[in-house]
Amino acid sequence: MNFLPGKIDEYVVDNSQKEPQILQELTKETWQRVLNPRMLSGAFQGRILSMISKIINPKDILEIGTYTGYSAICIAEGISNEATIDTIDKNEELEDIQNKYFKKSGFRDQIKQHIGNAVEIIPTLDKKFDLVFIDADKSNYCNYFNLVIGKMKKGGIILSDNVLWSGKVVEKLDKKDIDTKALLEYNRLLNSDPRVETVLLPIRDGLSISRVV
Repeated sequence: MNFLPGKIDEYVVDNSQKEPQILQELTKETWQRVLNPRMLSGAFQGRILSMISKIINPKDILEIGTYTGYSAICIAEGISNEATIDTIDKNEELEDIQNKYFKKSGFRDQIKQHIGNAVEIIPTLDKKFDLVFIDADKSNYCNYFNLVIGKMKKGGIILSDNVLWSGKVVEKLDKKDIDTKALLEYNRLLNSDPRVETVLLPIRDGLSISRVV
């Protein structure tokens, strides 16, 4: 969902860096082969992830929600040869397409895939992270935050996707809508937890940037 008027949104995209060819190919293959292709980070948001990564030049990165690998590649564009990305996804059927494009991107050796439940995997990672990108099941966003906050370096960045949830966060809450309820709780958490300072950006479906203080 876009929150800007259509013409303004088009102008913003037209006057921003273009999507690399490899990511165009990955997008096309995802739409052809994978269920729920709308889960992809879009081209514009991908450029934002790339830019943020290039600005902070993270050494240790955690991604929660790999999907077909689009956002991991975007983030990898900003890392040095010594940096690593740990990326977690519960769907083992996506591992082949992830590997294909990680190899094509040139970042294969710097990206480590973890298949399984992120709530169980995160505590096993013995690292302090510069950058975390959360883009998985919304009902666990608060759990993910609580698991990673103690693993963040001072000044580290936590990026959280889909925090506007197609505008549902400002509509009357359906008690059966677990995801919207979870995101409302998560947004309150980010805005009230003294360990982070947060800005929520109305980009596509909402992107929060939280800096560890």
